[in-house]
Amino acid sequence: MADLTGKRAVVLGCGGKDNIGQAIARRFAGDGAELVVASRTEPELERFAAEIGARHMLCDITDKAANLALATFAIEAMGGIDIAVQSTGWGYLAPFLGNDEASLERITRLQFLGPIFFFQAMLPALSDRSALLTISSVTASLVINDHAAYQGTKAGIDHMVRVLAAEFGPRGIRINGIAPALTETPMTAGLGALCERAKARSPMRRLGTPADIAAAAAWLASDECFVTGETLQVNGGYGLVGAPVDPR
Repeated sequence: MADLTGKRAVVLGCGGKDNIGQAIARRFAGDGAELVVASRTEPELERFAAEIGARHMLCDITDKAANLALATFAIEAMGGIDIAVQSTGWGYLAPFLGNDEASLERITRLQFLGPIFFFQAMLPALSDRSALLTISSVTASLVINDHAAYQGTKAGIDHMVRVLAAEFGPRGIRINGIAPALTETPMTAGLGALCERAKARSPMRRLGTPADIAAAAAWLASDECFVTGETLQVNGGYGLVGAPVDPR
C-alpha cells in the first residue's frame, strides 16, 4: 500500500458507481488520505462520499468557475490540497467525417478545455511536494477507427502534462497521466464481444480493472514517487499490440 497518511486529496469524476474515479478515491481513503470528491451529478456522489467518509461537491469540469470553486471548497474544508486527480471523459465514437460540430465542441470542452480549467484551478492551490494526476487513454497513442476526436483531445492533454511538469517541477509538483485501455467498469458491462476481443489481443489476456488504475494513482500520488511529465501505460501491455484497424 502507498502511504498517503495526512495527505489532502481532491478527486473529480466520482459520479458513476464503481467507476475509475471512485476506485481512486476509495484507494486514497484506504491509504490514509482525507478527501473531497466531486462530479457533475449528486445522488451517487453523495452516497459514495458517505461510504468513504469524504466531503463532496458538485463540479462540472467544463465550467472554469466550478473548478475554481472546487479548489476553494477543498482548501476551506481540509486546509490545503496535496493531491488533485481528474477522471472525467466521454467515450465518443463516430466516423471522422461524421464528427458534427456539436459533438466536437462537447468532447473538446470535456476532454481538453475541462482538464485545463482543472489544472488552472488546482496548480495555484496545491502545496509544494504535491501531485496532479489526469486519466488519459491508451488510445491517445494508438490509431483505431471512429475515435479521432476522443484520441486527439486525450493526446493533447498528454502533451500538456509534459509542459506543466517542466514548469511546475521547481515547486516539487509532480504532474502525470495514467493511460488505461478498455477497463471493466459498469459502462463496459454491455460490450461483451468487444471486451473478449480486447482480452484476446492483450499480452496479459485480461482487461484492466478500476483497482489496477487506482493502485497506479496511489503510487504516483505518494511521496515515494520520483516521476513527473509521464503518461503511465496501465493497460497490461495493450499499447504494445494495439487495436485492430479496419481499412476504409
